[in-house]
Amino acid sequence: MEEYKYLLERSRRFLETAELQLDRGFYDLTVFSLEQSLQLYLKAYLLKLGLEFTKKWSIKRLLELIYKITNSEEIRGALTNYAVELGSLEDAYISPQDTLLRNTVRRKLKNYYKQ
Repeated sequence: MEEYKYLLERSRRFLETAELQLDRGFYDLTVFSLEQSLQLYLKAYLLKLGLEFTKKWSIKRLLELIYKITNSEEIRGALTNYAVELGSLEDAYISPQDTLLRNTVRRKLKNYYKQ
Protein backbone atom coordinates (compact mmCIF):
# COMPACT_ATOMS: atom_id res chain seq x y z
CA MET A 1 0.00 0.00 0.00
CA GLU A 2 2.97 2.30 0.56
CA GLU A 3 4.04 2.11 -3.10
CA TYR A 4 0.41 2.78 -4.14
CA LYS A 5 0.36 6.02 -2.12
CA TYR A 6 3.78 6.99 -3.41
CA LEU A 7 2.67 6.57 -7.03
CA LEU A 8 -0.49 8.60 -6.42
CA GLU A 9 1.52 11.41 -4.85
CA ARG A 10 3.97 11.46 -7.76
CA SER A 11 1.04 11.48 -10.17
CA ARG A 12 -0.41 14.52 -8.38
CA ARG A 13 2.93 16.32 -8.48
CA PHE A 14 3.36 15.71 -12.21
CA LEU A 15 -0.13 17.13 -12.73
CA GLU A 16 0.76 20.26 -10.74
CA THR A 17 3.98 20.55 -12.72
CA ALA A 18 1.97 20.37 -15.95
CA GLU A 19 -0.10 23.34 -14.83
CA LEU A 20 3.02 25.39 -14.13
CA GLN A 21 4.54 24.43 -17.47
CA LEU A 22 1.31 25.33 -19.26
CA ASP A 23 1.31 28.77 -17.65
CA ARG A 24 4.88 29.31 -18.87
CA GLY A 25 4.06 28.18 -22.41
CA PHE A 26 6.15 25.01 -22.26
CA TYR A 27 3.57 22.95 -24.14
CA ASP A 28 5.78 20.01 -25.01
CA LEU A 29 6.81 19.63 -21.37
CA THR A 30 3.19 20.08 -20.26
CA VAL A 31 2.15 17.07 -22.30
CA PHE A 32 5.12 15.07 -21.05
CA SER A 33 4.12 15.79 -17.44
CA LEU A 34 0.49 14.91 -18.15
CA GLU A 35 1.55 11.62 -19.71
CA GLN A 36 3.72 10.84 -16.71
CA SER A 37 0.91 11.76 -14.32
CA LEU A 38 -1.54 9.48 -16.05
CA GLN A 39 0.93 6.59 -16.24
CA LEU A 40 1.68 6.82 -12.52
CA TYR A 41 -2.03 7.00 -11.68
CA LEU A 42 -2.79 3.91 -13.78
CA LYS A 43 0.13 2.01 -12.25
CA ALA A 44 -1.14 2.88 -8.76
CA TYR A 45 -4.55 1.56 -9.76
CA LEU A 46 -3.00 -1.71 -10.94
CA LEU A 47 -1.20 -2.03 -7.61
CA LYS A 48 -4.50 -1.45 -5.84
CA LEU A 49 -5.93 -4.35 -7.87
CA GLY A 50 -2.98 -6.45 -6.69
CA LEU A 51 -1.24 -6.69 -10.05
CA GLU A 52 2.34 -6.40 -11.14
CA PHE A 53 3.23 -4.28 -14.15
CA THR A 54 6.18 -3.55 -16.36
CA LYS A 55 7.55 -0.10 -15.73
CA LYS A 56 7.78 0.74 -19.44
CA TRP A 57 4.18 0.06 -20.45
CA SER A 58 2.33 2.75 -22.35
CA ILE A 59 -0.85 4.37 -21.11
CA LYS A 60 -2.84 2.46 -23.71
CA ARG A 61 -1.31 -0.86 -22.58
CA LEU A 62 -2.05 -0.05 -18.92
CA LEU A 63 -5.68 0.79 -19.73
CA GLU A 64 -6.02 -2.42 -21.78
CA LEU A 65 -4.77 -4.45 -18.83
CA ILE A 66 -7.15 -2.73 -16.41
CA TYR A 67 -10.03 -3.37 -18.82
CA LYS A 68 -9.06 -7.04 -19.21
CA ILE A 69 -9.17 -7.50 -15.44
CA THR A 70 -12.16 -5.33 -14.51
CA ASN A 71 -14.34 -5.44 -17.66
CA SER A 72 -15.08 -1.81 -16.86
CA GLU A 73 -17.25 -0.21 -19.53
CA GLU A 74 -15.79 3.16 -18.52
CA ILE A 75 -12.27 1.95 -19.38
CA ARG A 76 -13.47 0.35 -22.63
CA GLY A 77 -15.16 3.62 -23.53
CA ALA A 78 -11.99 5.58 -22.80
CA LEU A 79 -9.95 3.26 -25.01
CA THR A 80 -12.48 3.61 -27.82
CA ASN A 81 -13.47 7.26 -27.50
CA TYR A 82 -9.99 8.62 -26.79
CA ALA A 83 -7.85 6.38 -29.00
CA VAL A 84 -6.45 9.33 -30.95
CA GLU A 85 -5.80 11.39 -27.82
CA LEU A 86 -4.07 8.47 -26.09
CA GLY A 87 -1.77 7.99 -29.07
CA SER A 88 -1.14 11.72 -29.31
CA LEU A 89 -0.41 11.99 -25.60
CA GLU A 90 2.31 9.37 -25.83
CA ASP A 91 3.93 11.08 -28.83
CA ALA A 92 3.20 14.74 -28.18
CA TYR A 93 6.25 15.67 -26.16
CA ILE A 94 8.46 14.24 -28.88
CA SER A 95 6.82 16.10 -31.79
CA PRO A 96 4.26 18.64 -30.55
CA GLN A 97 1.84 20.34 -32.90
CA ASP A 98 1.81 23.77 -31.29
CA THR A 99 -1.66 25.26 -31.64
CA LEU A 100 -3.63 22.02 -31.58
CA LEU A 101 -1.57 20.75 -28.66
CA ARG A 102 -1.90 23.98 -26.71
CA ASN A 103 -5.68 24.07 -27.09
CA THR A 104 -6.11 20.38 -26.30
CA VAL A 105 -3.98 20.59 -23.16
CA ARG A 106 -5.82 23.65 -21.86
CA ARG A 107 -9.23 22.06 -22.51
CA LYS A 108 -8.25 18.76 -20.87
CA LEU A 109 -6.86 20.47 -17.77
CA LYS A 110 -9.98 22.62 -17.40
CA ASN A 111 -12.24 19.57 -17.79
CA TYR A 112 -10.15 17.59 -15.30
CA TYR A 113 -10.53 20.21 -12.58
CA LYS A 114 -14.29 20.58 -13.11
CA GLN A 115 -14.78 16.98 -11.93
